[in-house]
Parts: sequence; structure tokens; C-alpha cells
Amino acid sequence: MGVFGKIKESLAKTRESINGKFENVVKSFVKIDEDLFDELEEMLIMSDVGVNTSVYIVDRLRDAAKEKRLTNSEELREELHTILTEILCGEREEKVALSGKPAVIMVIGVNGVGKTTSIGKIANMYKKEGKNVIIAAADTFRAAAIEQLEVWADRAGVSIIKQSEGSDPAAVIFDAINAAKARGADVLLCDTAGRLHNKKNLMEELKKIYRILNRELPDSSKEVLLVLDATTGQNAVEQARLFKEAADITGIVLTKLDGTAKGGIVFAIKNDYGIPVKLIGLGEGIDDIAEFSAEDFVDAIIGNEE
Repeated sequence: MGVFGKIKESLAKTRESINGKFENVVKSFVKIDEDLFDELEEMLIMSDVGVNTSVYIVDRLRDAAKEKRLTNSEELREELHTILTEILCGEREEKVALSGKPAVIMVIGVNGVGKTTSIGKIANMYKKEGKNVIIAAADTFRAAAIEQLEVWADRAGVSIIKQSEGSDPAAVIFDAINAAKARGADVLLCDTAGRLHNKKNLMEELKKIYRILNRELPDSSKEVLLVLDATTGQNAVEQARLFKEAADITGIVLTKLDGTAKGGIVFAIKNDYGIPVKLIGLGEGIDDIAEFSAEDFVDAIIGNEE
């Protein structure tokens, strides 16, 4: 199965939530009118697209229907497809930046969202592309975090730099930078803070890491990816808001899409907070991760089967 096939399979529940409800709504109306738009707005809200984003989408649909004189459900679907795609990628689609040597990817997220698993999958993805990857185990305060990360590093066949539990995360990053330089690594993948109980502490910790990275690797790209669990729906949107207030988030890794109908949160996160989804988890296996494609994502949930 190709990547798009896997994406479509993983988004089956979200497709039923959005596309299935869309079909039911438009079939119950003989013409495109205000009542139809009210129903579509409610449908989008119920599909975890979020209130603000749902209102925005329907306002755009309403304007397009008037300007383009849309007359049937297929024209309406095509317009919805265009609007959803534009929300996700704007003028251009953002990918994970991998410039400099090593490129730096920092990964943050609360416990239980699949952060450690995602780091292992990302390491494996880049390793299979022929890149030399090193993992820095800098989430040093969560019990067993380092041991779990070691398991995934071993599965991916990449090196891991660690210290003892409770060590200074910035010290781990410093050691990992030196190792990456010495070994000619292409990607330095940093497991960082797995909590948000105190935004000030989180920000201070990340600032310290930023300073070291900027000093030691001034020419390297630096991604800060927030891992979110799609199954938590609007709670994931709230996490995106809180982490954005505490850190300079450059993108989202959205996990567990295969087990939920709540993939609509992608639109709320991007539209409300301007944070692009850059990677998506599609299952439990180490290969079940993919670069996010707005076109493929929207095709998988609203595309016409015919």
C-alpha cells in the first residue's frame, strides 16, 4: 500500500465523520440556502473542526456559493475541498526543515501522547532515507523516559546520547551536539520536556537549550515539534494553545489518527493558532509515520469516491 492509501485508511473514521455527515446534510436539502449552511456549520463543529474554524469555513462557502452561483452538492464539495486545503497550507506547505549539519529537531509534548514512539519513528524515517541520526535523551525527569527511548533508538538502529535520570537537559543536549559533530550526523533529534505544569519552568528550560544550540550550531535549522494525540480532540487543540504560549512551536506531530474520528482538529490548530502539522502517525509500527500533505489529507477525508 502506498503512502496515500495508508493515509486514507488511517483517516477512515475522520472521513466518515466529515464526508459522511456532509453527504447526509446536502442530500437532505433540495437547494443551497441558509438552512443548509447552518447544518454544515453544526456538522463541522461536531466533527472537531472547532467553532471559530467552522464559522470561517461556512462563511467562505456561503460567499463562494453566491459569487460562483453554486447549484449542487458536488460544486459545494469542491469548494469545501479548496477551502480546507488553503487553511492547511496557506500560500505554501511547510515541511520539516533539515538544513545545516546536523539539522536539529526538538520534540515536546505531555506524557501519553506518543512522544517517545514518534521520536523513534522519525529517527527510523530519516535513517531509511540514508541520514545519520542521533537521538538526545533530554527529557530527563520523567521516570523510565530514557529507557523507553533507548528501546526505540535500538529499533531504529540509531545512536542515543543520554545521562542519568534527573540530569540537566541542557547538559545532555551539549553532549549530543558534540557527538553529532564528531560523527558527522545529519539529524540531531532531541527528546525534550514532557510536561506543562509550569509554563515558566518549561520556557526557561527550552531557552537554555536554545542558547546552547544557537551557540554551537548557528547554521543549523531548528524545528520545535509538538506531539499531539488526535484521539483527544479539542483537548489537543487546547494543548497546542498552551504550548504555543510557552514555546516557539514550529510544527505539530499528530499521532493516533488511525484510531479516531477527530482528525478535524488539524484545521482548528492551523486556523486558530497558525501551527502547521508537519508529520502524522498512521499506526503502531515503526514505519507508520509520514510527512503531512494537505492535499492528500483533504482528499482522504472529503474527496469524491467516484
